[in-house]
Amino acid sequence: MGMFGRLGTVIKSNLNDLISKAEDPEKMLNQMIIDMKEHLVEAKKQVAVVIADEKRLKLQHEGSRAQAQEWEKKAMLAVRASDDGLAREALGRKAEHENMAAEFMKQWEQQKAAADQLRDALRMLNKKIDEAGRKKNLLIAKKKRAEAQKTIHETMAGLTDNSAFDTFERMAQKIEQSEAEAQAAAELSNISVEASLDEKFRKLEQDTGPQVDDALAALKSKMGLPAAQGQKVEIPAGVQTTQRDPVRR
Repeated sequence: MGMFGRLGTVIKSNLNDLISKAEDPEKMLNQMIIDMKEHLVEAKKQVAVVIADEKRLKLQHEGSRAQAQEWEKKAMLAVRASDDGLAREALGRKAEHENMAAEFMKQWEQQKAAADQLRDALRMLNKKIDEAGRKKNLLIAKKKRAEAQKTIHETMAGLTDNSAFDTFERMAQKIEQSEAEAQAAAELSNISVEASLDEKFRKLEQDTGPQVDDALAALKSKMGLPAAQGQKVEIPAGVQTTQRDPVRR
């Protein structure tokens, strides 16, 4: 009965507790079912021995009863032969076998009751192991579903985590800032080139200024217009001037 006690303890244990403590619940549950089935095989062997003893006691009881009946027949035969002494001996043997049959009957009844209890316990044990196997499958399915849900939640948490997007936005802003600075530098460089070019033209204009003034004075003289006050008119060679009368009113 010790084997049944140990196996009963294993079956009654909290499987959910074991799952939380086990490194690999699926392997742990599978191993538990294997251990249960191995214990069940050993239990069946022990029950088989008890049943065999019960059948042996029954056969011994029936054998003793048969012997008692046989000695009774012999006693009757001795009586018919008018041999009372032999009949008494036969009846004595008959009584011995009847006593043995009664004792075997008592032991057989006790053994049968124990064997019947063991049969019932074995059937119940087998049923519980089957239930444990089905529960194991449900628990493993539940574990896998929980793992899948955990993966989904972790993935969703990663999708809703703005830290990566914030970093991306900061990098984008830095790049845009660098681009703006590069454009500003290019613009400043163009302004510098234009200023240098303007300076060159101003210098050129300063260098050619008197020539332009002389040409303007010559043009006015040709047109008969007075030159600007204080301006010296130098008429180029070959250019003839025409004297125009003042306009009369």
